[in-house]
Amino acid sequence: MSISDNTTTVLKPVQGTPEATGQLDDLLALMARLRVDCPWDKKQSNHSLIPYAIEEAYELGEAVQSDDNEDIKGELGDVLLQVVFHCQMYAEQGRFDISDVITTLQEKLVRRHPHVFEAETLKDDAAVKVRWDEIKVEEQQAREARGKSKRRLDQVKAGSALMQAQDVQKQASKLGFDWEGIAGAVDKLDEEIAELKHELTDKSTAEVKANIREVEKELGDCMFALVNVARKLNLDAEAATLTCVHKFKSRFGYIEEQLAVAGKRLEDSDIIEMDALWEAAKQHERSS
Repeated sequence: MSISDNTTTVLKPVQGTPEATGQLDDLLALMARLRVDCPWDKKQSNHSLIPYAIEEAYELGEAVQSDDNEDIKGELGDVLLQVVFHCQMYAEQGRFDISDVITTLQEKLVRRHPHVFEAETLKDDAAVKVRWDEIKVEEQQAREARGKSKRRLDQVKAGSALMQAQDVQKQASKLGFDWEGIAGAVDKLDEEIAELKHELTDKSTAEVKANIREVEKELGDCMFALVNVARKLNLDAEAATLTCVHKFKSRFGYIEEQLAVAGKRLEDSDIIEMDALWEAAKQHERSS
């Protein structure tokens, strides 16, 4: 329901083919139309959209790094779409609408900037950070008063799974829940890999699919254990994975380029040829 007046506003879907006006209400009406007439949009839920919201945030970061105005506008729009999409569905549920979200944000910004909107004076950005943290503590106390108790690992910020895994382990380690050296982390990794292999070895594809949730859990355990090894080595698991992603993209790009030189497409090749070109890409890396 609405924060302000216990009502939730769901705008009527736009009719016909809408023009791009740059107005928020028109965007909301467009989103309402998509929820009515687009099969994909209709079947989404707030939970199903979570991966897309994360993906769009990362793509916005890449666009800002590229400093290309058109890319930045496009990615900012995609992030805004996620906000509008979520608000539309919560409004449909009668919980709150976008005006409530905006009101909450406005109140937070004013509350967290007393040095701007009140008589309070802070001399530099360091003092602003200290006051900001104090205000967040006050906000947490208010949350606890509403029954939202805070546990020790609640301080772990939202982020990619790898980032959260490493931060969770780091915070637990501060409380003494950790191995003394890297050997324990490596042994745990071996243990988790063995359990994953157990779920996959001598199983038909149908059997694996029938037990896919258990396989998913074991795979997650392996990844969590691998992050623990990275942490014990003082390596950033996210950065290490991104390095691998960029390396893979570079080598696969080399394969595509070499096939193009031969007048072929990726679709015209096979795994034997591509694997040989993969090895050639590795040699090219070493020589360059």
